Amino acid sequence: MKTPSAQTFIIVISIAIVGGIAFWYFQGGSGSPERQYQFATAVNGEILQSVSANGTLNPVTLVNVGTQVSGSVKALYVDFNDHVTQGQILAELDDALLAAQSRQSEASLISARASLDLAESNEKRMRALYAQEYVSSQELDHSVQALRSARAQIQLAVAQADKDKANLSYSIIRSPVSGVVVDRQVDVGQTVAASFQTPTLFQIAQDLAKMQIDSSFSEADIGNIKVGQNVRFTVDAFPNRYFLGKVLQVRLNPTSISNVVTYNVVVSVDNPDHILLPGMTAYVTIVVAQSENTLLVPNAALRFRPPAASGQSPRGAPGGILSGMRSSSAPRQPQAQAPTVQGAVYVLRNGELVPINLKLGITDNQNTEVLEGELQAGDRVITGTYMTTSGSGGGSGMRFRPW
Repeated sequence: MKTPSAQTFIIVISIAIVGGIAFWYFQGGSGSPERQYQFATAVNGEILQSVSANGTLNPVTLVNVGTQVSGSVKALYVDFNDHVTQGQILAELDDALLAAQSRQSEASLISARASLDLAESNEKRMRALYAQEYVSSQELDHSVQALRSARAQIQLAVAQADKDKANLSYSIIRSPVSGVVVDRQVDVGQTVAASFQTPTLFQIAQDLAKMQIDSSFSEADIGNIKVGQNVRFTVDAFPNRYFLGKVLQVRLNPTSISNVVTYNVVVSVDNPDHILLPGMTAYVTIVVAQSENTLLVPNAALRFRPPAASGQSPRGAPGGILSGMRSSSAPRQPQAQAPTVQGAVYVLRNGELVPINLKLGITDNQNTEVLEGELQAGDRVITGTYMTTSGSGGGSGMRFRPW
C-alpha cells in the first residue's frame, strides 16, 4: 500500500507533466506554427463593389391641386385613395360673391355697348353737319374721340366680364391629371384664402405603378455613380424582400449640411403591384463595379501584420513597387473601373512568415480583388494570430486576436 507521501509525489509529478504539455502546446515554443495563426484560403469568385445610402419613395408625378380664388368649401366629392380622371370635379367653393361679380360685369358690358351705339350715332351726325359747315372741326374731333373711347370701354368691359366669368369657374376645383388622391387638406365649411399664396387642397399621384427614389449620396461616392446602373433596395415594410431599380438621374445641385456635401440621385422603380407606397424609406445599394472569376482574399488578411513578440522573422517587407509581376487572377470585367492600390498578405512557408506584395482592385468590404501578385487560388493566407494570456488563477489560456 502506497503511503500518503508517495501519492502526493505522484500527483505533483502528473500536474507538472500536464502543465508542461499545456505550456508547450499553447506557447508553441517547440510546436508547429500552424497552431499560432488563423488562416483563410484565397479563392476565385465574383465580387461586387457597391455604395449605399437612404432615400424616400415618391411618385414620379405628384400634382398639388390648389385654388386661384378665395372662399369657403361648399362640397367635397373625393377623399383619400380615390381614383380620379382628368377634369373630374374634386370640390366646390361658395360662389355667391363670384356670381354677383360676374353679373355686375355683364351689366357693365351692356352699358358700354349702349354708350358705343350713342357715340357712333353722334360721330355720324357730326360728320354730316361738318360737311354742311354747320359745326366746326373741333366739334367733329370731340365726337371722333368719344367714339374711340366708347370702343375702348367695350374692350375693357369684355375683359372684365371674361375675368369674372373665369373666377366663377375657378370655384369648381377639377383634377388636372388622372391618378390617385394621396392627400386631402380641406373639409366642408373650411375657408381657403388665395390672396398671397395658392393653398393646396389635394395632392394627386399621377401613376403609382412608376415611382422614383430620391436618395442622397456623399461626394466621396458620387463619382462612381452613373446613369443606368442597377440598384437594389429594401424597405421596412418588406425587410426580407429586395426590389430593383435603375439610376435615372444624378442631379448636379449639391446639398451642404454641416460641411457635408451630398448629391441627389434619382432611381426609377417599377411598382406594378402597388405595394410600394409614397413616403417609404428605401435603403439603396448601387453596384458601381463588378468582377467575375477573379482571385479574392479576405480583408482581414490584408490588415494582418506579425506581432512584434511573435518570435517569427518575416522575410522581406510588404509594399514596394510591383513591377513585372504576373497576374494570378482572371481578366476583370470592363465595368470595373475602380483605382488600384497596393497591399500585402502573409503566408506560412517552411515555418516562416513570408509577405506577398499584391496589386488590389475592387472590394466589397469583406473580400478584395487581386490584380497582380504571386498568390494563387488555394493559397492559405494569415488573417490573425492566437495570443497567450495569464489567467487570474495563474493558469494559461488562449484567445484569438484578429488584425
